[in-house]
Amino acid sequence: MNIQMLVVDDEQNIREMISRHFRYLGYSVITAANGKEALDVLNKERIEVLISDIMMPEMNGVELLKNIRTDYPVLRPIMITGYVTSENALSCMKYGAETCIFKPIQDLTELESAVNDVILKRKKWQKIIAGLQRMKSD
Repeated sequence: MNIQMLVVDDEQNIREMISRHFRYLGYSVITAANGKEALDVLNKERIEVLISDIMMPEMNGVELLKNIRTDYPVLRPIMITGYVTSENALSCMKYGAETCIFKPIQDLTELESAVNDVILKRKKWQKIIAGLQRMKSD
C-alpha cells in the first residue's frame, strides 16, 4: 500500500496512536500538531487521506477544513473531536468533511472504516476523471 496519510491533532498521544496503527497497516503517515502545520505538509506532500482533530491551538480543524475545501477540493478529511456539539458537526458537514468521529477513540475500527471509504471514493473519482479525459482526447 502506498497511500500517504496526514494525522493532525494537538494531543501527541492521539497523533502517535493513530499514526502507529495506520503505519502497521501499511500506510505512509505524516503528523502535524495543528492546522497551520497541516497546511505546510499539504503544500509539500501528496496527501490522500487526512485525519484531523477539530479543537486545536493556532488553527483549528474547522479553519483547516475551509482551507482544504478551497485549495484541495478532492481531499475529503475525516474529523475527530472530543467536543461534541451540533455546531462542530454542522461545520464539518458544511466544509466538506467525509465524517466526524468522536473521542475517546477506544477502537480504531470506526476510523479504519472511514479511511477505507475515503480511499474507495477517491479511486472512484479518479476513474471518472480518467474516463472523461480519455473522452475529451478522442
